Amino acid sequence: MNTQTSVKTTVVLTGKSGAKYSFVVYARAQKFNPVGAIYVMSKRLDDGRYSIIYIGQTGDLSSRPLNHHRTACFDKHGADHLLIHVEQDAKKRLAIETDLIQAYQPPCNGQ
Repeated sequence: MNTQTSVKTTVVLTGKSGAKYSFVVYARAQKFNPVGAIYVMSKRLDDGRYSIIYIGQTGDLSSRPLNHHRTACFDKHGADHLLIHVEQDAKKRLAIETDLIQAYQPPCNGQ
């Protein structure tokens, strides 16, 4: 009997504060439900790690990452994956976003 299950790839990012946050990896074109989340535009590298291109947060993941005003920057840096950390609390999302931006200083956040 084949009991194969779908295993999601996760990545742990560490903020400037030292706090660790677990993200689930998706293809960039993935469609999402309308939930609150921190999202990271990234590029998968040959060694399996992810280059952080942009870090954002939204109260509605179903529309924000795919209809973003910085899409040209994402494309320029070869973004091909989204890392998602679901968080419904807006204050927590903003704090996590800030913590991670300060740690990684992504190129598309600095414009």
